[in-house]
Amino acid sequence: MSDAASNKPAASMLYVTCGSVEQAHEIGRAVVEEQLAACANIIDGMRSVYRWEGMVEEANEVVLILKTRRGLIADLTARVKALHSFDVPCVVEIPLEQGNADYFAWIADETAGAGD
Repeated sequence: MSDAASNKPAASMLYVTCGSVEQAHEIGRAVVEEQLAACANIIDGMRSVYRWEGMVEEANEVVLILKTRRGLIADLTARVKALHSFDVPCVVEIPLEQGNADYFAWIADETAGAGD
C-alpha cells in the first residue's frame, strides 16, 4: 500500500465525467460510503466537445474527482462503471506522486475498509 522508495501511501485520483450533478453526487456518495474512495470532488459547469459514433458532439458535463489508494483503482473503476449512465464513461487514473504525506495517509486510512 506504500511507495517503496519513499514509504508514503500510494494514492491516485480518478477523473470521471458525468452527465449531471445529481449523477456525480450519487456516484461520489456511493463510493465514499463503500470506502472505495476517501473523497469525491464535484465540479459543475464543464462543456465537452467529443467524437461519438462518427459525429462531433457537444454536451454539458460535470467533473467528478475521486481520491483513493492505487490498490483500489480496478474495484473503484468497476463500481463507477456499474453506477454510471454513459455507455463508455470517462474513468481515468491520475497517479499522485508528491504532496502532503499527511493527506496521503488520510486517503489510506479512509479507504482501509475496502479490499485490494
